[in-house]
Amino acid sequence: MNATSSARTAAAWAGLALYLPTGGLVLFGSSAVLPSVRTLGVALSAVLLTGVVRRVPLLALTAVLLGTLLAITVLPTHGPADEARQTTVAAFVAADVVLGYLVATRSRRQWAVGVALCGVAQTGAVLAFVHAENLLAFGIVAVLALLVACMVGLLGRERRHHAAALRERAVTEAVTAERLRIARELHDMVAHGLGVVAIQSGVASRVIETQPQEARQALEAVEATSRETLRGLRRALVALRGAEPGGAAPLAPAAGLADLGRLTEGTARHAGVRVEVVREGARRRLPPDVDLSAYRIVQESLTNVVRHAGTDTCRVRIAYADDALFLEVVDAGTGAAPTVPGTGITGMGERVSLLRGEFSAGPRPEGGFRVAARIPLPGAAR
Repeated sequence: MNATSSARTAAAWAGLALYLPTGGLVLFGSSAVLPSVRTLGVALSAVLLTGVVRRVPLLALTAVLLGTLLAITVLPTHGPADEARQTTVAAFVAADVVLGYLVATRSRRQWAVGVALCGVAQTGAVLAFVHAENLLAFGIVAVLALLVACMVGLLGRERRHHAAALRERAVTEAVTAERLRIARELHDMVAHGLGVVAIQSGVASRVIETQPQEARQALEAVEATSRETLRGLRRALVALRGAEPGGAAPLAPAAGLADLGRLTEGTARHAGVRVEVVREGARRRLPPDVDLSAYRIVQESLTNVVRHAGTDTCRVRIAYADDALFLEVVDAGTGAAPTVPGTGITGMGERVSLLRGEFSAGPRPEGGFRVAARIPLPGAAR
């Protein structure tokens, strides 16, 4: 327990200790005090119990009820009867406020006990100190005040539960979104690297005896791709742990469209696919999430070309518009669309959807396969 918490606890118990003495001073302080002032003083003295109300509301309610009963017992012998009735109403209103807080914040068992205590105390006070001609009116007012306190407390309880459910749902959605993001990152990095490694390893195994130079180049491509994949995987794992050991690896992969040269001239060319990159519009700096998603979409598309298209060429088009970024990856391969979209195509669609863009992927009528995406850029309205 820190110093601030200890001070608040001490203040709460001090308020409880001062509550009855303060109420007594208000009642017995002076006979010249106006009745309305005494009534207000008895009601406001319950403010001293604020700290206890927040910690032990049932105890605070008991204290308020005791103070109220003391007030309505003393005032008829130390003041006019009208003043006694005014003080009775005001003091019980303070008790009903505490009851409302008890209903809103504590278990059903506790607030049921509080309702019973208030009902017994108010019923006894009305029967003992109210004249017969006013008994019905005071009884109705007491019951209505009790019901209003319970209704307000139940409404507050419902709002608290609703807010807690919304917070829990937001946390669950955030965790799910982060898991999906990490899954997409790992899939895009590992699938691309392993696809190139598998193809180059097959080439090396077939020509290692007849064409050792080509086998050596294939093995060099395997080594370079493996190292790059390991670096990306290490960055993703560091981001997942939320740590940065030694300060060497960034907390998240920093790939972007600026790295396309390394992707097309390195891993794709080593895999035997020649990539033509066409850029349109004025190149400019993109938001990190858009830049990374665009790079991953092109990377996954090239991975599919290498693994499934059965062609050695493809074209990548990147167009910068005022309000959006357009991506298109086209090949002239077999163009066979899978019966069920794979994880790669699904992941690309999810990336574009999260950025509120448009995505399509499928075979072309003239042959081959086409992946297209439109990603809106922030500030397009301006």
